[in-house]
Amino acid sequence: MSGTTKSVEPNPDGYLIEYTDFEPAALLLERLLRELFEQHWRVLVFGYCIQGAVFELQATQPPRISLLDGYLTVDLGAGHMHLCIGEHHGSAARPTPPEIAAWRRVRRSALFRSLNREQAPVSWGLRLWNGRAEQMLTVFFPNPYYDADMRRQPPDWRKLGLWSDLRARYFDLPPEPPGPETKLEQHM
Repeated sequence: MSGTTKSVEPNPDGYLIEYTDFEPAALLLERLLRELFEQHWRVLVFGYCIQGAVFELQATQPPRISLLDGYLTVDLGAGHMHLCIGEHHGSAARPTPPEIAAWRRVRRSALFRSLNREQAPVSWGLRLWNGRAEQMLTVFFPNPYYDADMRRQPPDWRKLGLWSDLRARYFDLPPEPPGPETKLEQHM
């Protein structure tokens, strides 16, 4: 495994989050995020995913991506997001204090699988945190249990192709077997 570490975090509801952390190097994050939002924007769901709030957003047109002063901007047309992935200095007139720059920048990055009480994977994605361990972004990859309109369906394991491909190309990680098939619980 190329520069990754695996961990499992339990949730009080019996679910587990399996993380594969990787070094949040600016060039790697830019390459990965550009690929996701420029090539796979039609199949991604993204936003925040924290206790008490889940934002499940989707692009309706190809996003425009730019990078300035360490911030990757994903312009969705009707809205945009800024992610501090690299060195951030501010302007000459208003330089950013180093402690604020460190707070803003991605400090932890990980691929993840959410495992239900039977320890079967039920969601797959990418998550980023800033220098204070605050979640910045969750990107959900195509889910075998949902169709394009987010209606439940019998699992279509081919939908894990993006997950498997990115793991192999970016991190030299072997494929994971799909399943086991499980019954999904209602969203709360």
